[in-house]
Amino acid sequence: MTTTLTTTIVALLLVLSEWQRLEARDILPPGPMDAVVGKNVTLRTLLQSPKYLFIIWNFNDGREQIHVATLGAQGLKVNVPFQGRASVDAKSGALSLSALTTADSGDFSVNILSEEGDTETAEIQLRVLEPVSGVKLTANMAEALEHNSTVVLTCNAKGSFLNFTWLNGSVPVVPGGRLAIQQDEASSRLTIVDVLRTDLTRPIYCNATNKLETEKSAPFSLPVHYGPDEVTFTASQESEFVRAGSNFNLTCAVRSSPPATITWYQNQTLMEDTGPVLPLQAVERLPLWQQMSHYTCQAANAKTQRVVTSRSVSFAVMKPVSGVQMSGPAQGTVLLASNSSANFSCRAAEGPVSSRLWLKDGKQLPATGDEGRVMVAPDGTWISLAPLLKGDNGRIVCRLSNAVSTEEAAYQLLVNFGPEAVTVSGQSAVEVGDAIQLSCSADSVPAANFTWKFNATLTEIKTATYAINQAVYKNTGTYTCQAHNVVTGKSATFVHHLSVKEEGALDEGLSDGAIAGIIIAILAALGVAIGLVLYCRQKVPVESPY
Repeated sequence: MTTTLTTTIVALLLVLSEWQRLEARDILPPGPMDAVVGKNVTLRTLLQSPKYLFIIWNFNDGREQIHVATLGAQGLKVNVPFQGRASVDAKSGALSLSALTTADSGDFSVNILSEEGDTETAEIQLRVLEPVSGVKLTANMAEALEHNSTVVLTCNAKGSFLNFTWLNGSVPVVPGGRLAIQQDEASSRLTIVDVLRTDLTRPIYCNATNKLETEKSAPFSLPVHYGPDEVTFTASQESEFVRAGSNFNLTCAVRSSPPATITWYQNQTLMEDTGPVLPLQAVERLPLWQQMSHYTCQAANAKTQRVVTSRSVSFAVMKPVSGVQMSGPAQGTVLLASNSSANFSCRAAEGPVSSRLWLKDGKQLPATGDEGRVMVAPDGTWISLAPLLKGDNGRIVCRLSNAVSTEEAAYQLLVNFGPEAVTVSGQSAVEVGDAIQLSCSADSVPAANFTWKFNATLTEIKTATYAINQAVYKNTGTYTCQAHNVVTGKSATFVHHLSVKEEGALDEGLSDGAIAGIIIAILAALGVAIGLVLYCRQKVPVESPY
């Protein structure tokens, strides 16, 4: 009898619940309520110690409605599908379910039959979520080409009610322009049209999320091949000519992925050397290395099939001038001014010579006024001085140059001449007892030898200085200095007159300072006198003639 009554009441309440579903709005909180598979959930009511005859819970999975449990004065009755997993709290009417499965997802409704015979009904949706797992990123290609590829990245995951977000590094990916994002229940696709190298420079991540869990994919990277971009072509020295053997190289730099293959060309002829740096040694191995040539590099990317050629750099490799040798008069040859001539030649052991310069003591030959006496070959290979002059003594330099170097050789020229300009310096008059010192000098190469005569008589003095400690009267006379050049064989003389006077005879009276003082005093006195005369004339009155 009791079972029949309960069944009847349940059937009646099922019918009433369809009529009154929206009338009791404050019995259950708003849904949906989310829970995880295998976990427990409690569908709480908003009631506090309600008075009831029966509290009945039902479940609708979208296909049919199933009785879950009934709580009344005789206790709790749980329907077969929920036995062992469902319970109803006697104080609040809350329904607790354990060991949830995805089949528990649906609408749970509660019907409360009061002692007065009123019925309140409410409903809440329960979503039993599968945990988020297996988040994985895949791509439609293993590598992409910049501007040419459309990359589709797919994020797959397991779980219920999933949402997907994309990250480029730590920056969220926002769809728009070349980027599009599509999503379904278990996957999301990020499409990048005409992919750029900057699109995938950082790892890509995918987040799969539901209300209860979040899981992040492993970082995903996809190489985007690009380039080569414009080539930067530099030379360590921008010059028309490059010194052979120097630390010179050409450099070809370019951005490319994968790295570009660099090849080199001389006058559009492929060279054997490859790589971003071309050393000068590689150029010097070429047959035309000393000729003016045009050099370029070419960058090629095997993935993009793109080839870029650099600008052209033109230069010729030139050996420096070295081993300069200068020849002149043979060692030991006696060269005499006005009688001898000298020829010089100059050559380099290696290196082309583009400029030859002859110098004498740092000044270019021939000097102004010497054009007829100093002859230089049209090609500068030799120079002739005829006749030699005493001014030719000095350092003769031959300087050879080309575009990359300068080297010189020198010859010390010795021209013998003289003696010339013989002169004697010293006193012309002395007093008895004074010291006498006469010095003789002459222009001569080599230096002249000196001899002295006194009053035409040869003395034993053979130095440039003739000295007497204390003069006596008999030292008065003529002193003749003779200068002799042993190489030229020439001699020249100079006669000097000296008189020895008695003591005090050379006293010259007042000094120049004393004489100047006397003259100044006289002029001052004369000025005073003239002033007095003028003053007196102004004081004497002049009588009028009328």
